[in-house]
Amino acid sequence: MGCFFSKRRKAEKESQPEDEEVQPKQYSWDQREKVDLKDYMFSGLKDVTVGRLPGKVAGQQFLIQDCENCNIYIFDHSATVTIDDCTNCVIFLGPVKGSVFFRNCRDCKCALACQQFRVRDCRKLEVFLCCATQPIIESSTNIKFSCFQWYYPELAFQFKDAGLSIFNNTWSSIHDFTPVSGEHNWSLLPEDAVVQDHVPLPTTEELKAVRVSTEASRSIVPVSRGQRQKSSDESCLVVLFAGDYTIANARKLIDEMVAKGFFLVQTKEVSMKAEDAQRVFHEKAPDFLPLLNKDICIRKQGDGTWRCRQLLQFC
Repeated sequence: MGCFFSKRRKAEKESQPEDEEVQPKQYSWDQREKVDLKDYMFSGLKDVTVGRLPGKVAGQQFLIQDCENCNIYIFDHSATVTIDDCTNCVIFLGPVKGSVFFRNCRDCKCALACQQFRVRDCRKLEVFLCCATQPIIESSTNIKFSCFQWYYPELAFQFKDAGLSIFNNTWSSIHDFTPVSGEHNWSLLPEDAVVQDHVPLPTTEELKAVRVSTEASRSIVPVSRGQRQKSSDESCLVVLFAGDYTIANARKLIDEMVAKGFFLVQTKEVSMKAEDAQRVFHEKAPDFLPLLNKDICIRKQGDGTWRCRQLLQFC
């Protein structure tokens, strides 16, 4: 006993020309560009300077492992970066969308920007950091931090491609998972530390083509004081509401205030809600409610009562 539909399918199959080849079904993953993992890895290197130019990583994962006495520069944005078993290396990482994880590394100096930063089983690292979340260290000693300070023309676009804000930087809010009573596993580098003395510019002709500057005034990320000891207990909060020129206005304000003797403590880009406005602006909150889309908050510290009042009035 047969089925009407099975007979029809059999007839259709018999009607196909014998020399016609049946094309295999195409899937989306078959059409992806093949990735050579060696292009996204530095492994087993010693006494060399290596790197990747802008556009050569393009958001892929990257691995650095078993390197010694090397200078490594990744001038592009990545998905995640893992650094394992490296000794006496200089490492620069462009914006990383996810995490940067150091494991079992010794005597390394780094500059990097990322969403998450973790260190485990490491000793004697110096890190110039921009991190959107609280940096974490575990089972590590003598880890020193300072604020990220770097510039090259493609860097601003790479921050955007990695989904990072130049204003969200909690570089000094370190969480130690394995604290030891009476000891400090981490500290902050001196405020006058010069990033180029720790993470020098590349010297190879290929990498020198990237027009790098380590001047604080040109840094993509505003250079902040963080949790270093303050010279005054007085501080003020400046709120810039989102607009076409918010970032440019924020940078201009920072430059002008620093030139007048103020210190940038920290910056934060947030979405402010009505209850947040009430807490910040009090009785003036209703005046600002129409502006509450996306705001950039900049906290600055002054060294005198008069200046702080003037700045508050300016806000």
